[in-house]
Amino acid sequence: MQEVTRDAIVSITLFAAVFGMVYVFLMTRHRERMTILEKNLTTSPFPRFNYGAATLKYGLFLVGISIGFLLGWVLYNNCGVDEATAYLSMVCLFGGISLITSYLIIHRKQNNTIN
Repeated sequence: MQEVTRDAIVSITLFAAVFGMVYVFLMTRHRERMTILEKNLTTSPFPRFNYGAATLKYGLFLVGISIGFLLGWVLYNNCGVDEATAYLSMVCLFGGISLITSYLIIHRKQNNTIN
């Protein structure tokens, strides 16, 4: 198969897949909203999203990754650890620690607002 034909088939297939996913998403959302209207339920058209929690989680995650890179560099240069091992282990470790920390902060904040 020629390269042009292969590229055209891949492009058309990719476009069709993206179009299909968007179509299914929009139709499902439309059917759900129509069902809600038929049952006379009242809901907000815009779902609530806690942007503060997401901001905290992503912020702490990025800080954890940067600390992981920094400590990976320290391990690589000062302790003689293999470069890939040092960076990967520290980034995963501090990224995970930051996600656990954000979970604990959000969980504690939600429990304090309920009580």
